[in-house]
Amino acid sequence: MGAREPAPRRLRADARRNVDSLLEAAKAVFGTSGVDAPAKEIADLAGVGVGTLYRHFPQRSDLVKAVFQREVDACADAGPALTAAHEAGTVLAKWLHRYTEFLATKRGLAAALHSGDPAFDALPGYFMQRLGPALEALLEAATATGEIRADISAKDLLHAVAQLCQPAPDEGAAYSRRMVALLIDGLRYGADTSQSRS
Repeated sequence: MGAREPAPRRLRADARRNVDSLLEAAKAVFGTSGVDAPAKEIADLAGVGVGTLYRHFPQRSDLVKAVFQREVDACADAGPALTAAHEAGTVLAKWLHRYTEFLATKRGLAAALHSGDPAFDALPGYFMQRLGPALEALLEAATATGEIRADISAKDLLHAVAQLCQPAPDEGAAYSRRMVALLIDGLRYGADTSQSRS
């Protein structure tokens, strides 16, 4: 019988804070300067030394993956919190706007993610594994109450929003938000309103 792998060590509280600060700083810097921005720019924004950055993320790909996964997780996990506070149709709309904001962040990561680097091969699967079920649950709830039409899948909707968030000439993030709002209005067209009265 082979030896069991040791469980990953839990980070001390100060190390955890440093990692969180680095990921938040990297997200901001990647969004404005791209993933090839100097490590010092990220470390300075996080309020730590460059050595701390490299201690936690020895390769640039480690940092890019960590930022991407953290943003995917935050988006997926937003569903339950929204569900506790809003009606199903409103939850879906708010989640889709949250997803739109995630895609704006992903713009800074896109060049790296599509670079062919094998370090990023697992990320598209991670994206669908986390966001697909999260959105599917929200779609089912909003369909069950008759607030949206029932002929669209989570995969369709994830792709549709991603397409609407592609950079348009001379347009910023506000343009993408407006396009997604129109899509959300379209989801309500043809909804089975009889279910909301039952």
